[in-house]
Amino acid sequence: MYCSKATTHDAAFLSSVIGSIEKSVVPLTAAAVKEGNKVFGACVLKKADLSVIVAETNREMEWPLLHGEVSALRSLQKVADRPAPGECVFVATHEPCSLCLSAITWSGYDNFYYLFTYQDTKDAFSIPHDLKILAEVFKCENGAYCRSNAFWTAYSIGDLVAALPDDQDKADLQARIRALALAYDDMSKTYQASKADNNIPLS
Repeated sequence: MYCSKATTHDAAFLSSVIGSIEKSVVPLTAAAVKEGNKVFGACVLKKADLSVIVAETNREMEWPLLHGEVSALRSLQKVADRPAPGECVFVATHEPCSLCLSAITWSGYDNFYYLFTYQDTKDAFSIPHDLKILAEVFKCENGAYCRSNAFWTAYSIGDLVAALPDDQDKADLQARIRALALAYDDMSKTYQASKADNNIPLS
């Protein structure tokens, strides 16, 4: 069991974060994309032991604002004994869009971790809206928001794994990330094949 008062980005921490996506988010997303929802998901973990408090996925077919992160935050409100945001790790499968950046900020989290980048979302998953909204509305080109600021610090899971020493299960973690990329590619194909029939404004 991982247990640390201060967040240490070692192999044990990253394995737990990746595992939360593998075990808790992917099954939800695999079911949701068959209903016409996008591939984005999120979960919230306890900092103390990295156990999953809540996991959720995109539910835009219900309401266009129910992105994966917002869905997770909404579900968390139903947990009676939920920890304070400062005691949690926020994990997003994809780098949060401007809506979700704001939701994470307003909810009081001091961190978030993401697996796939904006460029992945645009190129690998054929969803360019995150980068386009940041550029058009906020004049923030190429997704260059401040990833460490007065509210939170954002971390790329892939970058953290790449920075590990080779003797810290680095190759295994990288293999798990590649397997997740394949799983998300399959789910993306399901979404893309059906999106013409849904009523999501920015599909």
